Amino acid sequence: MTRTNDPFDTYLLRVLCTLIAEQSVSRTAIRMNQSQPAISSALKRLRAVFNDPLLTREKNVMVPTERALQLARNAQVALSALDNLLVSDERFDAATTEQTFTVAMPDYLAPPFFAHVVREFRRSAPYARVVAVPLGSTFDYERALSEGAADIVIGNWPSPPEHLHLSVLLEDDVVCVVAQDSAFAQPGGLTAQAYLGASHIVPTPYSRDQRGVVDTGLSTLRVHRDNRVSCPYFNLAPSLLPGTNLILTTGRHFANYHAQHVPLAVLDCPIDFPIMRFYQLWHPSRHRSASHIWFRGVLASAAQALRDLRDLHRP
Repeated sequence: MTRTNDPFDTYLLRVLCTLIAEQSVSRTAIRMNQSQPAISSALKRLRAVFNDPLLTREKNVMVPTERALQLARNAQVALSALDNLLVSDERFDAATTEQTFTVAMPDYLAPPFFAHVVREFRRSAPYARVVAVPLGSTFDYERALSEGAADIVIGNWPSPPEHLHLSVLLEDDVVCVVAQDSAFAQPGGLTAQAYLGASHIVPTPYSRDQRGVVDTGLSTLRVHRDNRVSCPYFNLAPSLLPGTNLILTTGRHFANYHAQHVPLAVLDCPIDFPIMRFYQLWHPSRHRSASHIWFRGVLASAAQALRDLRDLHRP
């Protein structure tokens, strides 16, 4: 459990135990699917609560205090007891369930992702229903999760809401996609200067309050690109590239898939963007539901199809 509003508000205790085990803010952030600033903030709060530094730096290593070690042992006992209280007795059988599962998702994951989901549903849950709801700038995904209108939301925003549970589906590098006969596809044709001076096709953002990895990266560098063509669908964008000098900036798995069907060139990006992280989000109220755990597993398995696709065509 990694989010601040779990049923017993145990987030800080879990951060404490993980920090003592990892002795590193960065490794704790990775293990708990949190940002480093979020873990640093939690550590600051823990230090205030217990009036103890908890971790001190010695020769570039974070060392727990004696008080921290004792607190972590007691916290582990308490967390185990609370976890046992929350174990669901719900019986779930995928083979017989008639439940409907709803996932709110954009189309920036390549089609093999949802194709895998559909195959798994037909194979192991023939009586279940799966509904894909499109994300959009007016779709309140946090409210949908809270009210049960959606079971899962898939996103790749750099700063997902911290009150929701999160599981990473896929990490991918950012690439540029151009027409196969574009001048940018020639050796040395796509430099950072050329990228910033080019015309770009940019799919419409799915979230009104979250910027994507590319826009966030450009803003950090204090540069901007020429968003010449705006497209409402990610999966339509690659087909608009042939015959133009446009550039589409996206994840490698998405680019590799479409390059199999459209005459495109997939190029390393000359701008050093952060890794794209695609994840599934869900509300704490469904965290321990047996059916929901199964559904999250189906989505995680589908993400493996994208990793295989990406790695198969990696240069």
